[in-house]
Amino acid sequence: MAGMDKPVLALVGATGAVGSTMIEIMDSRESVPWGEIRLVASARSAGKVLRVRGEDITVLELAPEVFDGVDIAMFDVPDEVSAEWAPIAASRGAVAVDNSGAFRMDPEVPLVVPEVNADKVTERPKGVIANPNCTTLSMMAAMGALHREFGLEALVVSSYQAASGAGQPGIDQLYAEIEALAGKGAGNVSGDVAKVLTDAGVPVGSEAGSPFPAPLALNVVPWAGSLKDDGWSSEELKVRNESRKILGIPELKVSATCVRVPVVTTHALAIHATFSRDVPVEAARKVLSAQPTIVVKDDPAAGEWPTPADAVGGDPTVVGRIRQSLDFPNTLELFVCGDNLRKGAALNTYEIAETVAAAG
Repeated sequence: MAGMDKPVLALVGATGAVGSTMIEIMDSRESVPWGEIRLVASARSAGKVLRVRGEDITVLELAPEVFDGVDIAMFDVPDEVSAEWAPIAASRGAVAVDNSGAFRMDPEVPLVVPEVNADKVTERPKGVIANPNCTTLSMMAAMGALHREFGLEALVVSSYQAASGAGQPGIDQLYAEIEALAGKGAGNVSGDVAKVLTDAGVPVGSEAGSPFPAPLALNVVPWAGSLKDDGWSSEELKVRNESRKILGIPELKVSATCVRVPVVTTHALAIHATFSRDVPVEAARKVLSAQPTIVVKDDPAAGEWPTPADAVGGDPTVVGRIRQSLDFPNTLELFVCGDNLRKGAALNTYEIAETVAAAG
């Protein structure tokens, strides 16, 4: 580490949605390992003053010299910005912990979830560590714990992804749609939601400038990401490829269908997981309950199961609806919810940085 005492931390993208959540996480910690915290953003945001752990810190403009003396640099910026600047940070002696998709599948860059593969943080020939996609991340604490115990062989996943997965524009779009539809009054939106939104001046569809290809309010959209070969979306392929890399199972069978739902924050996943041996429900529940970052909420008779409202704003993954598949041997069905801005992005990135600091 470059710092002689406590390590120096830089947060690049400090004024964005995930960057703001990162600051909230640091503020909520009883203590942090950092000797200095530097906030970095684009020229547009440079000069702003943000309060972090009781101290006013001026945001610096992104430039090579801001990384001088920095031990760990957390990046929450678009892929193309990370692709350019994370190597620059590494060349100045920092360990770059990147939340974008720029390095996730690079074989020389570890893809880390501390609960699953913390040992990988020291294997970083490029000086970069990647944070997984928020959809994959939402289930990794649970899948990692179950895999260690029972040997995971296959995953079939359906995701129910929040609007905030598309960033602040996704949140703004959902609220604009809700406001426009609410303005029609209860019972007055009959069928053609798109027409109501268009008449209200709200863009509908990607070509009109919406982050979503169809209306999201009063609707679900079976699409997230960009179109890839054979009808798959980029988001679905990320779930497959990243799960394999994080869990260390290159041949893991994975199939995912990603669906956008009218929820502001927190991704949910319905998971069909097949293991190499029998997985009694009580044994699975015991394994999951023993994990410090998982809350098991699983009592359907009492109306208790995970919902996005249970997970939003919190750090733990919430798991429930745990049951043995009736027709598939060695298979569990379960439902998982995780705040995509916290554990799905900011928290895991920050926990990687803490893990690097602890490893020296």
